Amino acid sequence: MPALFIAVSAQAQEPLSVQFQPYHFETFPELELVPLFPVEELPVRLELPDYVAPPPYIAVSPPRLPGNVKSMLEAAVKTKDSAVVGAVVKAALATQPYDKDEIRAIHQAFLDANAQEIADKANAERERIRRAALLELWTGKVELGAFRATGNTSNFGYTGAVKLDRKGLNWQHTVQLNADYQKDRGVVSREQYGASYQPRYTLNDGLFTYGRVQYEKDRIQGFLDRYSLSGGLGYRVLKRDNVTLSLEVGPALRRTRYVTVPQETTWSGLTSIDFDWQVGPTIKLTQDASSYIETGNSTFTSATGLEAGMAKGLKARMSYSIEHETSPPDGSLRTDTISRFSLVYGF
Repeated sequence: MPALFIAVSAQAQEPLSVQFQPYHFETFPELELVPLFPVEELPVRLELPDYVAPPPYIAVSPPRLPGNVKSMLEAAVKTKDSAVVGAVVKAALATQPYDKDEIRAIHQAFLDANAQEIADKANAERERIRRAALLELWTGKVELGAFRATGNTSNFGYTGAVKLDRKGLNWQHTVQLNADYQKDRGVVSREQYGASYQPRYTLNDGLFTYGRVQYEKDRIQGFLDRYSLSGGLGYRVLKRDNVTLSLEVGPALRRTRYVTVPQETTWSGLTSIDFDWQVGPTIKLTQDASSYIETGNSTFTSATGLEAGMAKGLKARMSYSIEHETSPPDGSLRTDTISRFSLVYGF
């Protein structure tokens, strides 16, 4: 059966109420009109997975250095040897790279403590030296032995020497005594004595001033007494743990009383070299040389020594000395040499 439907649009914001009035069609009086209302639209539905809760937060400490590695570092630190600690730290960093901050902190703490200990010891030593009395801080050595001389004499004899040193903060005092004596068939064939005192004052790390008072007696070389007074500047060319080298230069005044000629007083220029080399733990090489240069008689001396440790404080020493006078008195040779073998005791 044909039917007629009439649809009315609905407004989304304000729905309208529509009333339908039946139409009467003359042609189809039996037609029934049925009203239609808008169809309600359902909301969109989304299918989502179930909610997953995050894992719980657990507070933990940062990674720490393994106990065996830390014990190894602590054992190295107790040795107080920088080389040992450095080697162990290097190995620990290579095997435990993730703990590098803790390893470096241990190493830095060792370096800081070591530096502080060295500074404290240095300060304590400076204070001890500053407060020391005049007769304190002296060190020295005594040398006794035999010698063989050539030149003006050719014989064997006995030798002895004493050297004293006192080092302060800026001052250094050195006293030296030496003697060579030989008697052959009741006749003295060699009789040489010497004494000197030399103070030094340090101006800076390498430069210093010095003074020197020296006395000599050597009848074989033709003079009864010779006094020397000098002073000037010195420079420490080398100052290492095992090698030292110092140079000195300055004017000198010498008064000589000869055996056969009248005494004389002259001015000269003094230069000297002091070289020490600690070759090994028990071996030491020394070289001392000096020159008094003047218009009349100039003097050149050289002493080369080799020391070998034998026991605590005791050394064996071999030395070779040369003394040359450019214009000695008549009857004396220009050059004397002495070879010595002696025992040295340090205190």
